[in-house]
Amino acid sequence: MAKNNSVFLLLALLFLALAARSQEFNCQVQVSARQVEGTDRTTFETLQKALYEFVNARKWTSYSYKTEERIEATLLLTINEQISTEKFRGQLNLVLKRPVYKSNFNTTLFNYVDKNIEFTYVENEPLEFNDNAFNNNLTGIIAFYINLFLGLDADSFSPLGGTAYFQQAQAIVQNAQSRAETGWKSYENQKNRYWLSENLSNPIYNSVRESIYKYHLQGLDKMYDNAELGRNSIAESIQLLSKANQQKPGSFLIQLILEAKRDEIILIFSEGAPNTKAEVVKNLQEMDPANGSRYQQILSR
Repeated sequence: MAKNNSVFLLLALLFLALAARSQEFNCQVQVSARQVEGTDRTTFETLQKALYEFVNARKWTSYSYKTEERIEATLLLTINEQISTEKFRGQLNLVLKRPVYKSNFNTTLFNYVDKNIEFTYVENEPLEFNDNAFNNNLTGIIAFYINLFLGLDADSFSPLGGTAYFQQAQAIVQNAQSRAETGWKSYENQKNRYWLSENLSNPIYNSVRESIYKYHLQGLDKMYDNAELGRNSIAESIQLLSKANQQKPGSFLIQLILEAKRDEIILIFSEGAPNTKAEVVKNLQEMDPANGSRYQQILSR
């Protein structure tokens, strides 16, 4: 009997090890509800645990990820208002990171605050999501951004590698069109989930997605071995962004990329050839005139 128990324990440990290898995300999840009064704090603690399991324990792709390959991300759900006993409103801070080859540095791929978060949550009810239907706004929003994370991460390793994930995100948007909650429809505003999905799925923005690959795999990942080669690839990625901006000035997607990369770009081009610096600054100022003076720092270094 003892031998059988040992075998069972070994099999269970093996199963857990394989399961840990298969999951895609190492995502930090936090729920903050400091502005909500009169509600048992355990409700929000339970929600935080449920969201953590929903993101990190669910299988989102058909690929098996090693522990060191899991995608680093952060989700901070801030609940600002309790509309009713089980209905809440707030915002979601989202950050996606990517490791840089031969370094201990993680670069930011996505950094965004979605201020249109409204959802119903019943304590201890399981968080469920169906790819083919839309029955819960909270899990629909989380699944949407998880697919965006997967797509952006994949684009950073191969040209247009995230297409399938962006298509899945777009399917979630389509399934949400009959929802009363905001953030899903084209006419609400030009900076919401609908337009983020549209930009990432529209071929006219392929040069933006190609720039993500060139910036990361051909740029940052090369800088340890050849800083100038990597810097030149990043300059080329900025040219690709500029090309897309000329076609669609003020694109939501381009603005989000620059928001995530602005400080990093200024640091990268604090060194390099003067001609390259000048061209980079010109392109950045055309795309992001509100921060033009910040890019000017590149030329003064």
